[in-house]
Amino acid sequence: MLESTLPSFWYLNNDVFQIEREHIFMREWLCVGRKEQIPNPGSHRVLDLYGESVLLLRNSDGQLRAFYNVCRHRGARLCPDAHDALGSHGVTLSGGVMESRSIRCPYHAWTYSLDGDLLRAPHLKAETEIDLANLSLHSVSVASWGGFVFVHLTPDEAPDFPAQIATTDTQFQRYPLAELGIGHSISYEVAANWKVICENYNECYHCGPVHPELCEVVPVFKQRGGAELDWDRGVPHREGAVTFTASGTTERRMFPGLNADERIRHKGDLVYPNLFLSASSDHVAVFVLQAKSANLTTIDCHFLFESHEMSKPGFDPSDAVDFWHKVNCQDWAICERVQQGMNSRVHRAGIFSPMEDWNLDIRRYVTDRIGAHVSDLTE
Repeated sequence: MLESTLPSFWYLNNDVFQIEREHIFMREWLCVGRKEQIPNPGSHRVLDLYGESVLLLRNSDGQLRAFYNVCRHRGARLCPDAHDALGSHGVTLSGGVMESRSIRCPYHAWTYSLDGDLLRAPHLKAETEIDLANLSLHSVSVASWGGFVFVHLTPDEAPDFPAQIATTDTQFQRYPLAELGIGHSISYEVAANWKVICENYNECYHCGPVHPELCEVVPVFKQRGGAELDWDRGVPHREGAVTFTASGTTERRMFPGLNADERIRHKGDLVYPNLFLSASSDHVAVFVLQAKSANLTTIDCHFLFESHEMSKPGFDPSDAVDFWHKVNCQDWAICERVQQGMNSRVHRAGIFSPMEDWNLDIRRYVTDRIGAHVSDLTE
């Protein structure tokens, strides 16, 4: 029996997207990048996450902290986002993260430590009986694994992160993820729903028609419609190929510590809801998704390499980057074609073939979290 996809309007309707925003993205651990992007005490990034501005930083001890980018006094944003860094209306405001020691609001100069504690509120005297301890910044939970940074926007409801990442941790235990660095990054905008992109990543039924170059390196991707792939053990390359490049080879060394299978096989995983991992013997391609609307998803693709290799004179990651960029663009183009087609008045739901059985897991994941909330909506 062929299984149905989620109803088509779940991929198209912005009311459904708002329900996902509240019941998935506000209540799940989200990957937001790599630890090396905030390397030193006082380093910080301002993240736009589903309409919420989040300040991610390292405190004076080098520990990761995150807060809603909102002053407890009158709600002013503490730090500008990247689009406002040069100042709106031709004015550059003071404040923000100050000399890697504190966070100061640009409005009335309330000042917080890098742990979010209120340190000073100018001109408020002792008789006001202000309790500084009750006016800390609104916190966001932070966790890290394999060099990745994750945040949870509803800290009181955050599930245990180590338990959640345990299966992936076991799958990639011999890959030196935490020690790898970003050798190159590409950002994409894809005019498709985030679930369409996840479903595409989770199956290789499309690999034969869409990815001829990829199937030259990994022929099993097009055999039997990409069915029965052993992702736990890894998917084998063709004879003589050891990595995801056009030739299947590279001058970079293999990661020390890989087992015999991992030296000639490819491993991939989807860490719900927004991180894709694709590990080869010498590099790892990672994809960090953010759903912007029902019909738009941004994707940051980072290519991770050993510092041993990146420190070599003339380090050139283009053999992997160019190959992945071609495969990525093929994926984004077909996902956009799916999004366009689902808008047809005759398309009520799609069908999963038996070769797409992993997508039943995505269907279950989404339905468990928003099914009861979407039931009252109509197309």
